[in-house]
Amino acid sequence: MRLSQATLGQLPASVARPHYDRGALRPGIVHIGVGNFHRAHQAWYLHRLMQQGEALDWAIIGAGVRPYDAQMRERLLAQDCLTTLIELDPSGKSAEVIGPMIDYLPIEDGNGPLIDQLADPGIRIVALTVTEGGYYVDPVSQGFDAGHPDIRHDAANPDRPRTAFGAMVAALARRRAAGDGPFTGLSCDNLQENGRVLRRTVVSLARLSDPDLADWIDTHCTFPNSMVDCIVPATGTQEIALVQAFGIEDDAPVTHEDFRQWVVEDDFCAGRPDLHRVGVTFSDDVHAYETMKLRILNAGHQVIANAGEILAIGTIAECMAHPLVSSLFHKVQREEIAPHVAAVPNMTPAAYIDLVERRFSNTAVVDTTRRVAFDGSSRHTGFVLPIVRDALAAGAPIEGLALVEALWARMCDGTREDGSAIAPNDPFWDELVGAARAARDRPTAWLEQRQFYGDLAGNEGLRESFARWLGLIWSDGCEAALECYVGHASVTSGRAGTGVSG
Repeated sequence: MRLSQATLGQLPASVARPHYDRGALRPGIVHIGVGNFHRAHQAWYLHRLMQQGEALDWAIIGAGVRPYDAQMRERLLAQDCLTTLIELDPSGKSAEVIGPMIDYLPIEDGNGPLIDQLADPGIRIVALTVTEGGYYVDPVSQGFDAGHPDIRHDAANPDRPRTAFGAMVAALARRRAAGDGPFTGLSCDNLQENGRVLRRTVVSLARLSDPDLADWIDTHCTFPNSMVDCIVPATGTQEIALVQAFGIEDDAPVTHEDFRQWVVEDDFCAGRPDLHRVGVTFSDDVHAYETMKLRILNAGHQVIANAGEILAIGTIAECMAHPLVSSLFHKVQREEIAPHVAAVPNMTPAAYIDLVERRFSNTAVVDTTRRVAFDGSSRHTGFVLPIVRDALAAGAPIEGLALVEALWARMCDGTREDGSAIAPNDPFWDELVGAARAARDRPTAWLEQRQFYGDLAGNEGLRESFARWLGLIWSDGCEAALECYVGHASVTSGRAGTGVSG
């Protein structure tokens, strides 16, 4: 059955569907970056609230600012912005159609339709999933990257911006002039203090063209921090076939694990849906939840994904089934990551590690190693290197973390150990490949990428550990390095020298 509003009633009885009147929905949220994660996470929570007869004036209008967003727009509009979600529970799969999104704005140069919609006073929340690397943050200083070409363009052309943040600034200028009041900016990306980062990006961009407007935004708009969590694989032919097995023809289905979490600061200047009714946690200490999730789950993904790519392991669940890769995860997490993570209500770091191990091992979730290893330049700098810095400051162990960075460097050589090529998987792929190949003879060349590592190359302990691990990986192979670290061998051969034991 082709998915559409007209065919909802004809879907198989086993498929859950909206029972609210979608024709009565009114928009209250614009979401920029309508990918799989948004639809499986934030949109799902809103759908559950609508199923209770609530939040009918908080419907979502989708938006994008990049040309590739047009493909998703076309797919979703063709099925009335409905999405089939398939939950990948190890005990069995289930399907549900959700419908909180009611439109998807055209993607145009200058972002005119987006600015017009954001300027509408009925829009009270502007939410974003634009990836952790999309906020124009300098990876070394962690400050606003005012020199980026996109930012320079938007500062010079505030009425025809290129970025989502430029569109937000342009719309807020109109709202201020009309006396319509501010909106809340809600980041749903995996960034520490993502609300603070979003505030800085929007206010800093506004200040480049209109300092008074920047002050108004900083005073009147709110940008709550939030922590989001759900493993959502990319959609490919397997996912299309899976939704067809449920009797549905959906060109943009989403699969997801049987776990969700959303923790948000309750700081919404123009109101919000009552999301606490459907399991969202509102907390004044989002930072603690963020730290636990980013350091254990997101950094944990990087701990195993680079090794998986080198060893040609296709999925994260298969990585966890590999005894050496899973042992790497287990040891690094408990000995080198957990000591730098505080407990949150009802969850200790050790218990969260156990939870993440179970989630990563879910064989029903076909989450590709390539997807998880993508954009390492943002993910290592955002998730792994902050732990390295904390560990160095505390005089704590870093051997496993140094091995993780060596595995990333080896992966960025662009080849697997079976001789197959790794296709470019990072916005800075060419630079990373050059540094990785230089590091074969001079390991410090990798750490000297200051745009990622800052001054870490100057730390003798990290430099020496990294060099030993990278040398062992190149001389004896990835599995030999993993075996050494987890305690089954010692470094006594090849270029690595001696003196490192598990």
